Amino acid sequence: MASAAQVVALLGGEKVVGRPVTCDLDIARLIRDGLPVDVVDRLVGDKTVTPNEVSRIIMAPKALSERRRRGGLTPEQSEKVVRVARVFAEALETFGSRDKALTWMRRGCAVLGGKAPIDLLDTDEGAGLVESLLGRIAHGLAA
Repeated sequence: MASAAQVVALLGGEKVVGRPVTCDLDIARLIRDGLPVDVVDRLVGDKTVTPNEVSRIIMAPKALSERRRRGGLTPEQSEKVVRVARVFAEALETFGSRDKALTWMRRGCAVLGGKAPIDLLDTDEGAGLVESLLGRIAHGLAA
């Protein structure tokens, strides 16, 4: 499982999230308090997700624009952002290469019913399936 530090690094580090993060409890607090909108910009800016994927998985462009105006994400939106970052951090750890992880996340997978892993990150259940598959790959149990 990805560490809190790995997740926060994908979100731009402590500078972007606004406070020190040393454990999963700190991540839970960040979610509850609502992350800054800059975390979404960071995920898009480093090409972890595309604007279209943000729209499908995290929030619609209109909602993102409204959150910019209000100054931060809701806890629900923050949870979605952390879910995406956590799964990507696990993919990076599993594949050992950013390019390989990003390619795998966007390629259809028979084990996932032909869906690309990123397309399942809109729900906790879908993210759990992707995380389980990543765990199996890391242990040499899945093709």
